[in-house]
Amino acid sequence: MTQAVAAVPVPIRIPVREILPWAVLVILLSLITLYFISAEQGAVSVFANSYVHEFVHDGRHLLAFPCH
Repeated sequence: MTQAVAAVPVPIRIPVREILPWAVLVILLSLITLYFISAEQGAVSVFANSYVHEFVHDGRHLLAFPCH
């Protein structure tokens, strides 16, 4: 009669050097998006007029950022 031997799980290695550039890119894009949704309101703005404000206006209200 044969006996089954439980396999020992091998830990998975996370390739930090491969993930780090993508993580930095995602964080940078997230911060840029957060800036445009929360801070780009016209008084202190990168772009003239209120084009960005009107573009993200509904999203700003959805995320509970005051804009008026």
